[in-house]
Amino acid sequence: MPGMDCKEYLEVERLKSASRVVVKIGTASLTYDTGRLNIGRIERLSAVLSDMCNMCKELILVSSGAVSAGVAKLGLAERPDSVSGRQACAAVGQAELMQLYERVFAPYGRKIAQVLLTRDVISDPQRRANAEATFGTLLGYGCLPIVNENDTVSSDEIRFSGNDILSAYVACLCKADLLVNFTDFDGMYDADPRKNPDARKIRHIPEVTERELAFAGDAGSERGTGGMFAKLEAARIAAECGVPMVICAGADPAILRDILDGRVTGTYIGPL
Repeated sequence: MPGMDCKEYLEVERLKSASRVVVKIGTASLTYDTGRLNIGRIERLSAVLSDMCNMCKELILVSSGAVSAGVAKLGLAERPDSVSGRQACAAVGQAELMQLYERVFAPYGRKIAQVLLTRDVISDPQRRANAEATFGTLLGYGCLPIVNENDTVSSDEIRFSGNDILSAYVACLCKADLLVNFTDFDGMYDADPRKNPDARKIRHIPEVTERELAFAGDAGSERGTGGMFAKLEAARIAAECGVPMVICAGADPAILRDILDGRVTGTYIGPL
């Protein structure tokens, strides 16, 4: 393409040719500052994903938000501090979240399916094979799988430590062509843009190294559990399976159309 160097051309072609895409959206992108679900954004997300499916793309959504939905449904003032309290909120909120997704995807005739995972599914060969087969069959049926960690029964031994990491393993399980990580930042920066106005966005990271991890910091937002560090770890896991990842802002889900048309406004991480 005119005006493009070789790497940019390869990146554009990789994005445009992606047919199976995992989209991860975090709690901060799904909720208001109050912690309650942003229904308008979820409706826009469903419209975009349904439109992409109509273009013969295979989409898998990794969605956070269960605990926040449970907190709101139970009328609690804040997220519980106890593990059992958060797991109870997840149990209530996951049902609430899936009902909402069922409602917003229905007008587009899109079939959805719930998949709840724990890390031991990845480590056990038989369970991993079963998960791979289930994802393949669901996609073959024309379903859009909606994946979350099974927070209600998770313990430290079988947790993914957040949906950023979960999304990377899902991308590997599904043999995805691309992982798109919607977050409250519009990409990866060489410093924290909330603290440093001179921070510069990094357009392309060929490989996640200690240098990039040092830029990332660790903390996420108050409503989410993952920060940029977790996203880079996820990118590294996905890259081991040959899956590139794009980090971009989740405020407008329509940006997914631009990405799959080869236009990245965020950060592209991984192989070309």
